Amino acid sequence: MTTRTPTSTGRTATQLTATVVSVVFLLVGVLGFVPGITTNYDQLSFAGHNSMAMLLGLFMVSILHNIVHLLFGVVGLAAARTPRGAFVFLVAGGVVYLVLWLYGLVIDHGSSANFVPVNNADNWLHLVLGVGMIALGLLTGRAARSAPTTR
Repeated sequence: MTTRTPTSTGRTATQLTATVVSVVFLLVGVLGFVPGITTNYDQLSFAGHNSMAMLLGLFMVSILHNIVHLLFGVVGLAAARTPRGAFVFLVAGGVVYLVLWLYGLVIDHGSSANFVPVNNADNWLHLVLGVGMIALGLLTGRAARSAPTTR
């Protein structure tokens, strides 16, 4: 697949992929603030392992966690304006999520080191996101990797 060829929207496959991933992050960030979709919403704290709010009843969230999702989505949308930016967002973002996965494996979830906060469901999601984002970047971004960094 030649990803430098614009789609019918005038954007490359890498840009479209990064845009979709970014919109999902924005949606998750917003849903983390919605009672009902986030269970134990009354226990949502700014940060730390004491936040017992659970997105979809599975994933620990805090105000900080939700804000990070929102910021990640905004950065992704900005990066998706160029093929190279979209590629870098997907691959670097994937690396960030693999680091978060490792972080979640090594910390004590009941300690103050768990400031994000994360639980086992978050850990596995971070692994899938990390591998998935890197794979999407590499699969769709062949031309973007070789493109010059200037517009």
